[in-house]
Amino acid sequence: MTRNWAGTYSYTAPRIETPETVDALRALVAAPGRVRALGTRHSFTDLPDTAGTLVDVTALPAEFALDEAQRTVTVAAGIRYGVLAAWLDERGWALSNMGSLPHINVGGATATGTHGSGDAQRNLAANVRMLRYVGADAEMHEVHRGDADFDALVVGLGAYGIVVALTLDIVPSFRMRQDVYTGVTWDAALADLSAVTGAGYSVSVFSRWDDETIGDVWVKTRLDRDDDPVPDALLDGHQDAAAEPLGGLADVTELGGVPGPWMLRLPHFRLDGTPSFGDEIQSEYFVARPHAAVALQALRPLAPRIQPLLFITELRTIAADDLWLSPASGQDVMAIHFTWGNHPRAVRSLLVDIEAALEPFAARPHWGKLHLMERDAIARAHPRLAEARAVFERLDPDGRFSNAHLERVGVREPRG
Repeated sequence: MTRNWAGTYSYTAPRIETPETVDALRALVAAPGRVRALGTRHSFTDLPDTAGTLVDVTALPAEFALDEAQRTVTVAAGIRYGVLAAWLDERGWALSNMGSLPHINVGGATATGTHGSGDAQRNLAANVRMLRYVGADAEMHEVHRGDADFDALVVGLGAYGIVVALTLDIVPSFRMRQDVYTGVTWDAALADLSAVTGAGYSVSVFSRWDDETIGDVWVKTRLDRDDDPVPDALLDGHQDAAAEPLGGLADVTELGGVPGPWMLRLPHFRLDGTPSFGDEIQSEYFVARPHAAVALQALRPLAPRIQPLLFITELRTIAADDLWLSPASGQDVMAIHFTWGNHPRAVRSLLVDIEAALEPFAARPHWGKLHLMERDAIARAHPRLAEARAVFERLDPDGRFSNAHLERVGVREPRG
């Protein structure tokens, strides 16, 4: 039985294929029946699943093409971010941001709107300049930034084809440090949330929804020099070199203010280690940053029900982009992320009330994580959903790349 990486979702597809060439992939797409792409299995729902053939893209050739003049790199969709980051850093280049897990593949993270953090840092998909994909006609297609369909296709949920390669923006390599601040109270944080989220290049708040303090604030600072100073205090909290914001997990990237390369500081976890907690369920919702403090306050009464099911909550910010189905489409957002223990029935029951509390703020769910929102609620949160759906229907009129999940959330039209 094939499961997601955490072991908490089992794929129902009757057939899983792992093509090693693009021609083999095209042959699979040309065969009758529905087909969906599968990457490093980091979704927590039936989003990638299908009643037809699942195509694992991670065995396609991991080729790299660096264009220093254009400041871009072109990579296979199945490549993991951590592998790409190491390759770039060896050549003096970097990605502007990374997600918490370097284990995720570039194509899947892009397609689902996965993100890092930072008030000025955009969604990972916003770095895409070109997508190369196999369409419903089993032919190869390219779409470039500025093309008519580009903003619909980048965060495209696999709804129109199977992406095989992407061109990404890159920047010169840089160094960073990570410091943890403890003791920041809810009162101080909610009164000046921007002081928290703007404390570094990338900031994460790890919360257990305690009554008094918001949690451990993990500040990633970009350095001009390794001895650049950082503040000792953050609002009413203080720097704490002994803090363990993820409960002492062994495989986190180095903390304590130790300078290091960007690729070993931007992610929370090391590529050579175990990602996150394992045996977990994840949920995540995005609210516009002007509403973030009020939205967090609306969730606080649920803390006694959240805490028994929770490993950790992470709060991060993402800058606005123009991608139609991005969680940050048209607005700066705060992400409210929950890593739950493997308690599916209890988590689903609690999500009913979490989503009700966030409904006044037009919260958008992370496409690849567990949520209960369906077509009408998604349409209220994503104003360009109908336009994106029209693009997908035009490119794939027979619904080859559709599935029950996409039809349920309104990304594709229902089919029998």
